Amino acid sequence: MRGEDQKQDARFSDVSPEKRGPEDHPLRPIRARVEQVLQEMAPRFARRYAKVGRPSIAPERLLRARLLQSFYSVRSERLLMEPLDSNLLFRGFVAMPLDEEVWDHRVFSKNRDRRRNEEIAEAFFPRVRKLAQPPWSDEHCTGDGTLIEAWASPKSFRPQDEEPGAGSGEGEVDFQGEPRSNDTHQSTTDPEARLDQKSKGAEAKLSYLGHGLMENRHGLWVGTLVTPAHGTAARDAALLLAEKIPGIKRVTRGGDKNYDTRDWVRELRQMKITPQVAPNNTNRSSAIDGRPTRHAGYAISPQKRQRVEPSFGWMKVIGMLRKVKLRGREKVSWWFTYVGAAYNLVRLRNLQAEAVA
Repeated sequence: MRGEDQKQDARFSDVSPEKRGPEDHPLRPIRARVEQVLQEMAPRFARRYAKVGRPSIAPERLLRARLLQSFYSVRSERLLMEPLDSNLLFRGFVAMPLDEEVWDHRVFSKNRDRRRNEEIAEAFFPRVRKLAQPPWSDEHCTGDGTLIEAWASPKSFRPQDEEPGAGSGEGEVDFQGEPRSNDTHQSTTDPEARLDQKSKGAEAKLSYLGHGLMENRHGLWVGTLVTPAHGTAARDAALLLAEKIPGIKRVTRGGDKNYDTRDWVRELRQMKITPQVAPNNTNRSSAIDGRPTRHAGYAISPQKRQRVEPSFGWMKVIGMLRKVKLRGREKVSWWFTYVGAAYNLVRLRNLQAEAVA
């Protein structure tokens, strides 16, 4: 018997958006972990909002939507509203009822520019890290840095002593033959961005440096940091991140040849941390002697160090950090930390799937 082609839509539904979609969809285990973190952060959110007044959008919903923006590489808040309006999996992840109207994209832009975002990201990140089962490694970690292109044009890199509004003619952007450096020039669009290059001979771009410390057992980020781009920024940030390694036992710190300097190795040893960096024997002697190399763990460290680059690749391609659409080190820093937490959530989900298989 042929069924009727009914045109009238049902007015009510007993099925919530969270029930829609495949049972084994990757967002489901991620959502469960996010809820654990947000429940723990609820008192922090409560202290930041007034007791009276017009209710705002719940910060938990804003954070869930930000995670979706990282997972699916949605490049703007305006574009995020489109799937949030029609995709039931998105609505279920954010916890929006079917009949609730999506928010104005300007709400996200305004929330993004608030100063407290960096503090929220710093609180969200370690709580995600604690979800690792079995526990993440507190003994062996590897660090590295990556160049993050700033949201500023090379044309904005002007002399610091130049008067505002000067050089606005058509021929003012020809920099050929003009020496430019971070000591004499500054971006008028993003003053904190600095001119740097990924490698010798590569094009110099206005950038920041994103640093990460990864534990070797699961490949989870332990700490993140964003600094201005300069020659010793990677080693300086590595010392700051090394202090975030907990535990009472002697720990190790891996890295590439860039960290093989006598001053950096000496400071790391003063912090009771064993350096396991790759030796740099190019035109000089390495600062790594026989003390760390005699252990079997030194041979394992280069294998674990290979996990860092794919992780940065995910954050830059999927998490849209290749050229960040934010200006100022503070805003770039909180987004870098938040994308690092998103990567950890994806990594935890993959580890769970591997354990079940």
